[in-house]
Amino acid sequence: MRKIGNFFSKLFKGLLPELKKAVHIGVTITDAIKNYDTAHPEIADIITKLIPGDLDDKIKDTLREKLPVVLTELRLVDATLGLTDPNEIVAAAVKTIQQLSGDYRSAFLNSLSILIAQVAADGNFNWDDAAYLMKWYYDNKNIAEVDTTV
Repeated sequence: MRKIGNFFSKLFKGLLPELKKAVHIGVTITDAIKNYDTAHPEIADIITKLIPGDLDDKIKDTLREKLPVVLTELRLVDATLGLTDPNEIVAAAVKTIQQLSGDYRSAFLNSLSILIAQVAADGNFNWDDAAYLMKWYYDNKNIAEVDTTV
């Protein structure tokens, strides 16, 4: 198992800074969705709350546009049907995601983090590569070096 971990550690270190950042963004936003307080949503703009403030404005704008689309396209969340306001879509999706349990929740959040990383990387990640790197990064984010200002 250590060989596999070392392989992904080296692979991650060799990534372009933009791709490292995309992996970081995918995990960060997914964690924000997982931990968002749907019982006390004091903030009117949930999308802004979920997207880290230190990101480049272009990436923020892309994520603000694409996150509701990704959540709607997953079709897991019937609560988003008929909604048009991006914040309402995201709020309904987050609430439903948080009601999932066990492996279903883990699988959904893992897939969501991959899709978000693909958006943040402007499509420069394929699913398989992103899946492995996201899992490694999630498990090792405390030791992974990422310059979030790239």
